[in-house]
Amino acid sequence: MFILFLPENPMIWILVVGLIFLLFGGSKLPQLAKALGQSKRSFKEGLDESEDTGQEQLKKQVEIPAKSNASLESIDDEALFAEAQRRERLKGSEKKGE
Repeated sequence: MFILFLPENPMIWILVVGLIFLLFGGSKLPQLAKALGQSKRSFKEGLDESEDTGQEQLKKQVEIPAKSNASLESIDDEALFAEAQRRERLKGSEKKGE
């Protein structure tokens, strides 16, 4: 009996398809498939949009203005340490906001 319900068994797939056909009927299946396809497409578009906005934000963070390309000798350690602390606080507040 347990072997009947393993996912590898093709009989279970036939039973599932038959049950779906009985529940929804032949006329509703094309509409159901169309709605499922539209849902899948909109989900993929949403994922692509989120990846695009994430990469845009990353590019904005990485971009450094040409005027601030000063050599490391001209930046004192205290200013560098203060900037690192400020960025860490900002990163912490963003995580709390999510």
